Amino acid sequence: MRIAFIGLGNMGGPMAANLVSAGHEVHGFDLAEPAMERAAGLGVQPAHSPAAACRGAEAVITMLPAGQHVDDVYTGQDGVLAALPRATLLVDASTIDVATARELAARAGVDGHQMLDAPVSGGVTGAENATLTFMVGGDQDAFEAARPLFDGMGSKAVLAGGPGAGQAAKACNNMLLGISMIGLAEAFTLGERLGIKPETLFAISSAASGCSWAMLHHLPVPGIVETSSANRDFEPGFAAAMMLKDLTLAQEAAAETGTATPLGSLAQGLYGEFVEGGGGGLDYAAVIRLIQARSGPGRA
Repeated sequence: MRIAFIGLGNMGGPMAANLVSAGHEVHGFDLAEPAMERAAGLGVQPAHSPAAACRGAEAVITMLPAGQHVDDVYTGQDGVLAALPRATLLVDASTIDVATARELAARAGVDGHQMLDAPVSGGVTGAENATLTFMVGGDQDAFEAARPLFDGMGSKAVLAGGPGAGQAAKACNNMLLGISMIGLAEAFTLGERLGIKPETLFAISSAASGCSWAMLHHLPVPGIVETSSANRDFEPGFAAAMMLKDLTLAQEAAAETGTATPLGSLAQGLYGEFVEGGGGGLDYAAVIRLIQARSGPGRA
């Protein structure tokens, strides 16, 4: 397929490159010149604007920071929708609010386009290794049409429901992930203060009822789980600032639906404190540093 890819940052760049490796012709755009240069080195053909990238495209994929950026790219002056001369498959892989995702899908449908919201899980490592999981909202036919794209960029794609359902699933998933990581940070900090070695607590909990995906893949202490950012001084695979963004989206959705999410609210507050304290550029697992800093001298 001929694909336009808008947003070639830490996530979008590797995703676009994987589509090239899968045999697609990819024309890309990013406001940052270094991102454009990196993508070009991986086979993405650079375009001077989103509209230029979309010329002749059979599909458009966007991977952008927030809902306002996505809305601007699609509906702003010289936006994607105005540049598409025919019905085109649109896939927004950004993580944004549910309302904007639904509004954009409706707007695209007026012009005959099929649009999917398809936020991802897997972080930069998943983007680089084409092992992302896509949580998809939209029409079944559009989902089937996009399968070659999902297969080129990830290992799994799940249709969660109609427009906005992908964003809803992402908000719920990452709220749970953020809560889980704070629980791990608390448990392993407490365990160490009670005289339990981290490797011993891991050996017990990873085979017991306290086990979680976050524990097995992103344990916030070094030397135990190979894929943990704690082994690399919390170099981000999924930055704490991004976790805060997702937790905030989840809290907005909770407020809109009248849903009680007390732990989600606490998680948002803790990540907010961590980011405000300068930790936003670290991996989300680095929130253990906040728990450690809040803890008094051990008495065990």
